[in-house]
Amino acid sequence: MQPQTSTTSDAGDLAKKSMGNRSKDIRRMDLGEITENVEGDRLSNLPDDLIHKILSFISIKHVVQTSALSSRWRYIWTSMPFLNFSTKDFPRLPRFSKFVTRLLSSRNNQSEVFSVDLTFRGKGSPEFVQRILDYAFSHNVQQLNITCLPGRVYYVGEFPPSLFSSQSLKHLTMTGRIQTCPIPAAPTWVLPNLTTLNLSFYDDKCAALFSNCPNLKNLTLKNCSIFNSFHIHHSGLSSLTLENGRDCVKVVTPQLKNLTIKYWRGIHLISAPNLSSLRYTDHYCCYKDNDDGPLLLPTDLCHLEKVDICIDSSVDNEAYTRKIFCLLQQLHCVKFLTLNLELVKFISSSQDLISHQPTSPFVNLKSLKIYPVTFLSVGVTLSSEIQSYLLGGSPSAAFTLVSHEEIRAVKNVTSARNLMNELHDKLKGNIETDASHALTEHEQLRRKYNMVEMINKELTKVPASHQDKDKLRARFYGLLVEVKTLFSRDEPATSSQPF
Repeated sequence: MQPQTSTTSDAGDLAKKSMGNRSKDIRRMDLGEITENVEGDRLSNLPDDLIHKILSFISIKHVVQTSALSSRWRYIWTSMPFLNFSTKDFPRLPRFSKFVTRLLSSRNNQSEVFSVDLTFRGKGSPEFVQRILDYAFSHNVQQLNITCLPGRVYYVGEFPPSLFSSQSLKHLTMTGRIQTCPIPAAPTWVLPNLTTLNLSFYDDKCAALFSNCPNLKNLTLKNCSIFNSFHIHHSGLSSLTLENGRDCVKVVTPQLKNLTIKYWRGIHLISAPNLSSLRYTDHYCCYKDNDDGPLLLPTDLCHLEKVDICIDSSVDNEAYTRKIFCLLQQLHCVKFLTLNLELVKFISSSQDLISHQPTSPFVNLKSLKIYPVTFLSVGVTLSSEIQSYLLGGSPSAAFTLVSHEEIRAVKNVTSARNLMNELHDKLKGNIETDASHALTEHEQLRRKYNMVEMINKELTKVPASHQDKDKLRARFYGLLVEVKTLFSRDEPATSSQPF
């Protein structure tokens, strides 16, 4: 089916603007680029499926605008299997709703939908949300990401029933203030082919939320509240992440391989005999007013390979310290162990408890790494007793004590990379925020330059000996040239260019 001309009305202006700047772009081309253009438009010569994959990284609004490029691109968008909708691309919800209606009616109805990303907010949301989701499920969607932007609370009853009874859906992510309605009762989840479920800021009073997802393999719950106390009893689950929750939870998962728990309050009783990887992050203050303690595990974890434990505690509490020793005792089969320095210092201060540990529990250890979380932990000195407790069972294990300088370098490198990724997206026009629409072009350029300064500040903190310093600098200079080029085109900025 051919698209309606009104759907692509904005595309012509985009194409004209691109053609107007083409002569300037040619002047900046080198010989290699000119030769490449003579050989033809390589992107247009790609098969549709590869073009669809490339276009999957931008919103469907911008995908539609590519129809103005050439006859080759005129109908590419009509068969896109990746649909990325966002109300942030439109100044008002009625315009977004109208766009959705026209797009879905003009799309090639024979093409299936593989994935849908839907980001929205507003009082009129349920109508177009249901329209998009019903269309997606009628075209056998396999991957669905729903993000409810901050504002109102969305109830599960406002979503179409097909969301909870799909035969095709394999991956589902729901993020936002989503709750079940007390009346009527929450819909029953029947998703027989679902393998991955990610819920963030989700509130559900249904204790059997996952019972009708027999093929679920990966489950992530972040900032969720589910019935105050609940069980995750699933025979096929292989990966589980629990983060920033308050519910008491009991996990019975015989096939679980990877477990991540981060700042989840309450009693954690984990029955996972085949567990091979554990990441556990906690803080003692979560338990200072009650008798709860850290993670509870079965004593027989013979398949455990990697463990990373980070517990920050500065309060002397013998009962809690005993529970930490019990937790470490349960990890006796681990091969690669990572502990934070603050935890090691905490248990080192309990000499009486260490003296009651006759032998080291870690008999299969191949590597032990200790690293500081905060920069307040100075004076790294491990007593002979604590070294014997940690390494006595495996004297040949490799031991690494990470310095504060190395931690700082990692944080600075990570920060610089994140900023450069964000700046790259802004330069390519892939990220637009609500606030940016109200800014002038020069103000947006000024923001980009401010990001350049921030990146440079982070890079100056990275030691010259760092293995990625040269690569980071090279990428930074490339972004810097792009920003300077934009400033040179911005006539009002020529008199006060910050370079």
